[in-house]
Amino acid sequence: MRVGLDVGGTKTDAVAVDDATGEVVVRVRRPTRVGPEGVVRTIVDTVHDLAGELGVAVASFASVGVGLPGQVDDRGERVAHAVNLGLERLEVASVVASVLGTPVRVENDVKAAALGAYAIERLDRSMAYLNLGTGVAAGIVVDGDLWRGARGAAGEVGHVSIDPRGPACRCGQRGCIEALAGGGAIAERWGRAAVLPVRDVFDAADAGDPRAVELRDGLARGVAAAVRLLVLTCDVDTVVLGGGLTALRERLTVPVQAALDEGTAASGFLRSLDVPARLRLLPPASPAPAFGAALVGAAATRKTMTHG
Repeated sequence: MRVGLDVGGTKTDAVAVDDATGEVVVRVRRPTRVGPEGVVRTIVDTVHDLAGELGVAVASFASVGVGLPGQVDDRGERVAHAVNLGLERLEVASVVASVLGTPVRVENDVKAAALGAYAIERLDRSMAYLNLGTGVAAGIVVDGDLWRGARGAAGEVGHVSIDPRGPACRCGQRGCIEALAGGGAIAERWGRAAVLPVRDVFDAADAGDPRAVELRDGLARGVAAAVRLLVLTCDVDTVVLGGGLTALRERLTVPVQAALDEGTAASGFLRSLDVPARLRLLPPASPAPAFGAALVGAAATRKTMTHG
């Protein structure tokens, strides 16, 4: 068995994967505790919960992989600037491994999710996983391996500016894709208290609120720009949409498709790329992020795992 955890700002999703078959055997979700001690405690307790569900000892797990928001070093040991988790810098792998007695490796959460989506969707050749959540970022997988780029920034499409006069982005630019399509930026610009701010924006847009329509259209334009950018720069075979905003399903994909169509109306070249045929929406409640983390953990001891 190999364990994978997707540690988010509010909850942690974890799976135990049968190494021989690549199948998810058990899955648990637990609240995430923030801060260095809280994150370590969350990981350790969740691994123990998985072991308890299976009736096995923690030491029997072959590896543990952890997906975390923030910057992860290329050795898969340390995370930095994970603001949502209250982490400035933490040697996650060594600290957790010392408690569990099991090989541990960490990865950026979007990159881990990309690996998971590639495996679970049984894709081949090349794929870009576009995560639409609080922020916007992508992970790129080629022939089963992550493509990181020279400094690990491959896939950071959220901070490409598509409108110099657009809304301010937390990165310091204006009109970034994330400023238009990131859930956090939309919630801030909407300014109305709601449990699910982006869904609230869509509901208000459906009711004819002009401000909500503007935000919804900007989101669709931002997502379409990210998809187009990934196809034009990497020419990936498939673009998989995932992340919290995809819970909107057709309410999201229909305006995104309309934005894509509008962008290709005057360009035979863009039409020839057949971007719509490359798009795929990750199924609801997919275990891809945690499954990808399990693949990351497996890489600490061997090259890869069977497709799930």
